[in-house]
Parts: sequence; C-alpha cells; structure tokens
Amino acid sequence: MERSSIELKNIYLDFENDRILDNVSLSIKDGDFVTLLGPSGCGKTTTLRIIAGFLQPDKGDVYFDGKRINDLPAYKRPVNTVFQRYALFPHLNVFDNVAFGLKIQKVPKAEIRERVLKMLEIVDLKGYERRRIQKLSGGQQQRVAIARALVNNPKVLLLDEPLGALDLKLRKDMQIELMDIHKKTGVTFIYVTHDQEEALTMSDMVVVMKDGVIQQQGKPEDIYNEPKNAFVADFIGESNIFDATMLEDYKVSFCGKTFECLDAGFGVNKPVDVVIRPEDVDLVEPDKAALTGVVDNVVFKGVHYEMTIQCGGLYWLVHSTKCQPVGTSVGLDFGPDDIHIMKRLFDGDVNIVEGEVTDEDTVFFMDVEFVREGLNLPEGTKVRLTISPKDIEVVSTDHADLTVYLESLIYKGDYNELIVYTHEQSLLLHSYLDQQVATDIGIKFHTENIAVEPLPAEEVSGDEG
Repeated sequence: MERSSIELKNIYLDFENDRILDNVSLSIKDGDFVTLLGPSGCGKTTTLRIIAGFLQPDKGDVYFDGKRINDLPAYKRPVNTVFQRYALFPHLNVFDNVAFGLKIQKVPKAEIRERVLKMLEIVDLKGYERRRIQKLSGGQQQRVAIARALVNNPKVLLLDEPLGALDLKLRKDMQIELMDIHKKTGVTFIYVTHDQEEALTMSDMVVVMKDGVIQQQGKPEDIYNEPKNAFVADFIGESNIFDATMLEDYKVSFCGKTFECLDAGFGVNKPVDVVIRPEDVDLVEPDKAALTGVVDNVVFKGVHYEMTIQCGGLYWLVHSTKCQPVGTSVGLDFGPDDIHIMKRLFDGDVNIVEGEVTDEDTVFFMDVEFVREGLNLPEGTKVRLTISPKDIEVVSTDHADLTVYLESLIYKGDYNELIVYTHEQSLLLHSYLDQQVATDIGIKFHTENIAVEPLPAEEVSGDEG
C-alpha cells in the first residue's frame, strides 16, 4: 500500500471576509510529482504556504506521515521551498549558496563538500562550484536554488512557479531538468503553476483549483480526457464547449442535432455542457456528417492546422494534419466516446433573485432599484425576479449598476459565458467581450426585461423563520 506523505483535511482559510480556501482536502503520495494548477487567485499558492507552515488554516488539519503538524513551525517541517525569484546570495559563489543551510546546521566540512558536490552533479552543475551567481544564466540560477533546497534532504520540495521568470525555450528545457531531478532524488515534489502544459508534462497528479475549491484531481491524462466540468475542460486545454440538453441516458442534444453518447445519470431533459476536444473532430465530406460548416480561419501550428469552422451560428475549433482552405464546406464527424457530458457550473439557464417592493411601482434588489409601471404590489412585498443571462451587460465600473467578481469565463462557440459573484450569490451572464478572470468588473441590468412576481406566502414565511 502506497503511503501518503502529505494530507490536507477540510482546510478553510478566510482573509478579510473573503474565502481563500474552501474545504480543501488532498492526499499526496510519497515520491509523487503533484502540480497545483489554476488561474491567479484560485488558492494554489496559499495551499502551498499552508503545507510549508507559512500560513495557518482557520479550520482543518495538515498531516505529514500520519502526524498532525498544524502547530509545527515552518523551520521544523521536513520541507523546503523554491520560489519564482531564486533568492540566491549574490556575494556567495555556487558552492557556498548550496552549502549555506548545511553550514547553519554545523554539518562537518567534509560532509558538506560531499553533499554539495553530489547535489551539483544531480542538477547538472558539476564544475560550477566556484562560479559567481552573476555569471549564471536564469536556468542555471534556478538549478542552484533547487540544489540548495534539496541538499538538506527534505522529504518534500515545494516549488512556487519556479519557471515563471524564464523564457519559453528555457522553461521547456527546465521542465525536463525538473523531471530528471525528481527521478534521481525520489523526493516528493509539490509544484504550483498556472501553465497547463507544465502541469500535463511533468506531473504524476494534477490538482485543478478555482476560487479556493478543488475542481478535479487525478492523472494528467484523466484530467484532460475526462474533465469534470466546463471550467476544467476550458482551463486544461483548448475545447469546444456548447450548451446542451441531456434528453435521457446516452442521448444528448446540441447544435440543433441529437447524438448518442456514453454518459448517464444526468436526468431527463436537463441542461448540461458538452465538451469535444479539437483533435477529436474529423473533417469529412459534408454529406457524410450530421453537422456541416464552412472553414472561417486557418492557422498552421507546426505539427497540425488549427481551423475555425462556422457551423449553425457557432464556431468550432478543429485540429487536423490536413488543411482545408478558408471558405471550404466541410462535415464535422465525431463518435459517442468523443462527447463528454458535464454538469453546468451554474445550476440553471436563468438567474433567480429575490427583491422587495419599496413603493407601489419600485423594486429593490442587490443595491439596484428600478421602476416597473403597473406593478400594483403593496410596499414591503417580497418578490422573485427572473433575469436572463442576456439581460446582464458588461460595462465599465463607472457606468455599472454593480461591481462584481468574475469567477469564470468560458467560450461557448458564439459568446462567452461568465459567472460572477456578488451579494453572496452567483449570477450567469453572456457577453461577447473578453474579461480577465478573478478580477472585478461592472455589470448593468436591462431591467425592462426582468420578470417580477410575488413570492409565494410559504417561501416568505420560510425566509422569516
């Protein structure tokens, strides 16, 4: 039975009334290379800092080799951390940088020399011991930082976006170097990145995070091939993601057609997301496929062509080794095993919000007030508002009804689906504009289209109770 070296159980952390980590539980096996992956602000670095002992969770427990270490200070934990900024000592040469921690521990000189030279060989820096830090490339400096962290024989190495400061080619080279170092040392690596390719390339296990919640964890190939929701599918790689209806088990409707699939258990006539990877779509003769479209754009990617296909008002992304010129009519072919069905991130197709009548014709909700002529409801009446995603517009914060936090953005073939958070409630909206996730944006309601109806008496009394 494989042993877990690190366990997080039901970790919560709040900062200034914002939930940073929300019930995070994670088990990391001894010797694994685990990557925490997600956009900025998702909680991955915070999780790393809790493991390191730099932060304390508000709730939950941290275990190392089965022992609870919540109260164990950082310097006593069998972990070392490598940061994006290497924090090397410029006045010391390579040898002395790597040896620094051992000297602090008063390790005998002969042992220091033996361990440092061995570690420099592992990180492919043999012969560099007398080299000044300023004379090293960025990749070499990063390897010195890793050697310094590993020479103390930690059981776990924490790496916080360590390749973020390197250029593309050097970053790819260092990915291979890190995998080699991990293999040679057998140390548990916990790696933080927002780079999907890094995560898929290097990891034994990938943990995808969003808004302080683990969305999915598993082997890279499982995360890529079987994403649990549209966010994971969108973040972990390019995808075609469309609104769909699960008609019944093994049958789904999207793009105006009905298709067989391999999924069940979603219910009857339930809204879902369907995901089809670009490489899983074959281009065939138009009369041989259920869906047909026209090539809108072609980009050569070195090993394949990336084509945008306009099909029934939606845009499909297709990867193929065979190029089809712009303007060509093509058929889109895929099988049941290429269709991945997932629960919607937002439960429903419309927003349901509660509000109150503040005088005869005025409705108040979420700090927004609007007049509805002929409402004829008494002041104080609790009402239910039904708001279509199309009736919420992204605007500048200067002209907004509300400033909200953008939780996620997913392209749905013709528009972006945004989920925003405000007033302890999530809202769904559609927009043609691209926005930066994990930032504040402004929204404006088309109040003339909002349906208003009194809450049933039982729901009102339930709220008051």
